[in-house]
Amino acid sequence: MKLDKAFLDRIEHELNTAVLCDMLDELGYRNQAMKGHLYPLEEGYKLVGVARTVLAYDVYQQPEEAYATEIEAVDALSEGDVVVCSNPSRNNGFWGELLTNAAIARGARGAIIDGAVRDIAQIRELGSRFKVFTAGRNPLDSKGRCLVADYDCPIECDGVQVKAGDLIFGDVDGIVVIPVEVAQDVFDRAMQKVQGENLVRDELRKGAYLKDVFAEYHIL
Repeated sequence: MKLDKAFLDRIEHELNTAVLCDMLDELGYRNQAMKGHLYPLEEGYKLVGVARTVLAYDVYQQPEEAYATEIEAVDALSEGDVVVCSNPSRNNGFWGELLTNAAIARGARGAIIDGAVRDIAQIRELGSRFKVFTAGRNPLDSKGRCLVADYDCPIECDGVQVKAGDLIFGDVDGIVVIPVEVAQDVFDRAMQKVQGENLVRDELRKGAYLKDVFAEYHIL
């Protein structure tokens, strides 16, 4: 599976979290949707990309190198990546405008922050260049309040385990984590289901009964 910009843009345009969850269900992956505590900064956002995980934790004093591992994590981003951060205390605005601009320069597509963000107006001004989903907002700096323990490590984000390299898809309905080992199969199945849903929608709009349409297409 070639995860270049053209492929990711196509997936982002044509698919949605609901159909991806349906396909994951079929394959036995029934707990891949985050729990609904994270929201896009703009409701119309759709975001797909490769997870680059970040694990943060609370601190209560200012270390000498407060940002060292955080800077490493951002500088390690590459084209098609999505930052996925676990920092659930929300006692600081972990992600902000400068990190956003640094991530854009590396080719990253967005961030999923299980924690709080700041500089929201400035991030919104960037529009579709970088899409952020977050659990909250907080203008306080992370310095002396949290540290990045590690990155590209397994984390839990809003109730779902995420590994670096997994595929992330977010829209107004929520955020789904697609394990990399089944991603191609999930995307292929989802494309087929979207085509079937288009046929079902047309039949229903023409007045067909739901039971008859379901009996023919087995899509609901």
